[in-house]
Amino acid sequence: MTLVAPTLAGYQKDWLRADVVAGLSAGAVVIPQAMAYATIADMPVQIGLYTCMVPMVVYAMLGGSRAISVSTTSTIAILTASTMIGAGIAAGSDDAQSSLMTLTLLVGVILLLARVLRLGAIIENISEATLSGIKAGVGLTVAVGQLPKLLGVPSDPEATGFFRVLWSAVRQIGDANLATVLLAAGSIAALYAMAKFVPRVPGPLVVVAAGIALIAFTGLRDRGVELIAEVPQGIPLPGIPSMHDVGALIPGALAIAAMAFLETVSVARGVRRQGEPQIDSNQEMLANGVASVAGAFFHTLPPAGGFSQTAVALRAGARTQLTGLVTAVLAVLVALFLAPVLSDLPEATLGAMVVVATLGLVDLKVFARFWRLNRDEFWVALATALIGLTAGLLPAVAVGVLFTLYLVLRELNRPHVVQLSRDVDGRWIGGEEDAPSTPADPLVLRINSALYTANVLANVTAIRERAEAAGAKAVVVDCSRAWKITTTVMHHVRDLDQELSARGVTVYFADLPPNELETALGTTVGRQFQKSGRIFDTVEDALRALVR
Repeated sequence: MTLVAPTLAGYQKDWLRADVVAGLSAGAVVIPQAMAYATIADMPVQIGLYTCMVPMVVYAMLGGSRAISVSTTSTIAILTASTMIGAGIAAGSDDAQSSLMTLTLLVGVILLLARVLRLGAIIENISEATLSGIKAGVGLTVAVGQLPKLLGVPSDPEATGFFRVLWSAVRQIGDANLATVLLAAGSIAALYAMAKFVPRVPGPLVVVAAGIALIAFTGLRDRGVELIAEVPQGIPLPGIPSMHDVGALIPGALAIAAMAFLETVSVARGVRRQGEPQIDSNQEMLANGVASVAGAFFHTLPPAGGFSQTAVALRAGARTQLTGLVTAVLAVLVALFLAPVLSDLPEATLGAMVVVATLGLVDLKVFARFWRLNRDEFWVALATALIGLTAGLLPAVAVGVLFTLYLVLRELNRPHVVQLSRDVDGRWIGGEEDAPSTPADPLVLRINSALYTANVLANVTAIRERAEAAGAKAVVVDCSRAWKITTTVMHHVRDLDQELSARGVTVYFADLPPNELETALGTTVGRQFQKSGRIFDTVEDALRALVR
């Protein structure tokens, strides 16, 4: 595996034009979107602009996806805002940007530690249902949070959560600024129309340019249309993250690190083209972690891969991460030369972009699919979304992860015992795990999973119940798939043997994997089975011994 710039290995000259065009096209979407996402995080718009610089360059050097565009996402932005609020850091305060640097650094450090421990595959166990619920909660919460900007009314700093913010905005509808409402409605309509009918056109760039032009050449400013805060000109100077509030920021940093990794990996795998290398979760964790650590010193939001800008890059023909480097250069040029122009951007236009981007996270079709295929996943997604709307996004992430862990443990801990029978060719075949036992003597069973402390009782109970149901006097247990056996497991096996022996049933074991056979024979129980001649190399050996 190439450590540095793996996607640029074997670069071909005829890819250059496509990558440059794709980088410019993606930049036309990602730069205004990242500025909008910065406002979700209660940060100045330039923070989003800065996030399109260093993290993109770092990912281009280390990431494994050839096309993904890594800046930030609405999910990361709202998690950032929730973390700051939970840590008691007021938006717009002198400490806010310093604390953001600390948070971004913590996210990177957590990802790098997870990479060292090779936890990529474990984090990926967070289910699609959990992610769908979180995204739905994010989409609705963020969209409602933009209502004051769309209406041209002041936001209530005391109102937090979906329902309170919604009620606060509804109460102020009578005070809405007509010019602001019309501008917001027109921006939303334009964004949806361009996405549907001319998807190759960078809608966010067009809407931003139109909003700035309307301010410059019409009297909208005089009609009460509010503008964003002034954007400072120039690139960010390096800074040192503060070590204050580290303890208060760690819980949010853990959630952000998990979501940043999951979003990046899911987008990277979703856009991988046939023939391209597989996405290595640990490599993505390294790239994301280093991008976050490096970005922390340049005032960025925690970075993650975003689907919308990646889709734009793909449509424009992106071949490698040179696309990301071009986008980063474009962001630098915008910061150097267009900052005064960006300062004329209406808040309503920025809010419209946020609404369109975040409502896209609410996918009702996914919820309908969960309802049809797996009700457990539906309830996990719904519960996660509702908790996000009422208690906040960080509790929603925590509950979603706990739900996922519960479902995983429930699946792992249920019995995985099947009855074996011969087919017409004399081969052993297994039935369904939940199929009832049929009369057989000897009864041949197979354990289809590892045996460990949490699931051994369920499996030995299943063996006992199947032996009783089949009326067998001898039971042969095929252990070829039981790739993990512990001393605790052997004690439960002894109890099973004693219980069945008292009922006149003898238990034999066959085909233990070599390492597990050594483990078993290293216990008193295992040696007793060996001396009694009830451990065999194969099921056939056990059956021949029974015949003799």
